[in-house]
Amino acid sequence: MQIGRIAGTVVSTAKEASLEGRKLLVVKILDSDAKESGGYVVAVDAVGAGLGEVVLVASGSSARLTEATRDRPSDAVIMAIVDSWDIDGAVKWRKNT
Repeated sequence: MQIGRIAGTVVSTAKEASLEGRKLLVVKILDSDAKESGGYVVAVDAVGAGLGEVVLVASGSSARLTEATRDRPSDAVIMAIVDSWDIDGAVKWRKNT
């Protein structure tokens, strides 16, 4: 799993039928200090995330284990909206601060 920030959306009028009605979001991957690492991923949104929110992203075969992505061609899924995270007791990021 990775932590990232929602940077944008992907709009596609022609796509695999099993992805109809699924929101695709562009996620900027964050490092352990909540700084952008330079990587991006397009993920299916399973939790209703919005622009600028920090999210938890699962990828690979795990991305197809949520209710929103089961049996769908997905390599990444947004599975949580992050409220905060800390490492070794130090808060690295907190929502609304």
